[in-house]
Amino acid sequence: MRIIFATANPGKLREASEVLGPDYEVVPPASMGITEDIPETGSSLQENSLQKARYLFERTGLPCFADDTGLEVDALGGAPGIYSARYAGPAHDSQANMTKLLAELENEKSRRARFRTVVTLILSDGEPRFFEGVCEGSIATERHGAGGFGYDPVFLPDAYPGRTLAEVSEEKKNAVSHRGRAIRAMADWLKGR
Repeated sequence: MRIIFATANPGKLREASEVLGPDYEVVPPASMGITEDIPETGSSLQENSLQKARYLFERTGLPCFADDTGLEVDALGGAPGIYSARYAGPAHDSQANMTKLLAELENEKSRRARFRTVVTLILSDGEPRFFEGVCEGSIATERHGAGGFGYDPVFLPDAYPGRTLAEVSEEKKNAVSHRGRAIRAMADWLKGR
């Protein structure tokens, strides 16, 4: 089944393809001629995810899904949350985002955090279905590892003590990641229908 994933991020595309498996051809919007930025003006992860999925479905009529992910840091009252990708400014600069986050947590003892993802799936019936995934952990005091993307070099998942998501294999990351869990829940639902 061909399904559009509302992302231009090659890391996210690869992760979704691996989780969904060979029965699904996961393609980016650009493969359908959609190259503009998809609006994300909601006030929650679910609203943003739904907005992006509807945008694709209205333009293509094809099965599609979108995610919105936020890093929620307890000491920052849940920030950066829905603003995670734009935390240090509108450029979606991962390095600048991590620099800002580490600076804000410099004197914090409690570094508990979680990644939360909401995936919205829309099939030919046009009905949105929602799937959520959470990965609990904490924020490191400095960057470690070369893998992953986004905040992975500073996020220490509870599942792999002492290692950031950027220090574990993609397969191990997908097994515990927020997005992996949400996409697996979506895949399970798809297989069961």
